[in-house]
Amino acid sequence: MEVNKSAYIKILTSISIVAVLFHISILMKIVPYEITWGGKLKTDNEMYVFEIISILINSFFIFMLLLKGDYIKSFFSKKSVSIILWIFFVIFVLNTIGNLFAKTTFEKGFTILTLVNSILLWKINKTTNR
Repeated sequence: MEVNKSAYIKILTSISIVAVLFHISILMKIVPYEITWGGKLKTDNEMYVFEIISILINSFFIFMLLLKGDYIKSFFSKKSVSIILWIFFVIFVLNTIGNLFAKTTFEKGFTILTLVNSILLWKINKTTNR
């Protein structure tokens, strides 16, 4: 039984909202930044820059998903939204590969999440671009 694109978008949006909350917890120092970003961040200032950029990118991704699902009125063409989501697909695939080689077990655990994101994005774009 095929799940419809709306369900894929809702699942991926939910995962992305949780990701934003995770990044907020890093900003608030609930989760130590030393176990994220490949262990490369050394200062609070580096962490603030990376986390704010990550939250902005994730928020833009959520916005694009909502546009794709027609949950909000789009001022972008449907083709533009699809192209942007294909770019995110490539980013998630690369992130999945990167997570496989992460230094911490914590980050390696995100391999499954980024793989699921990639698969869902593939299905969302494949379903709507027929």
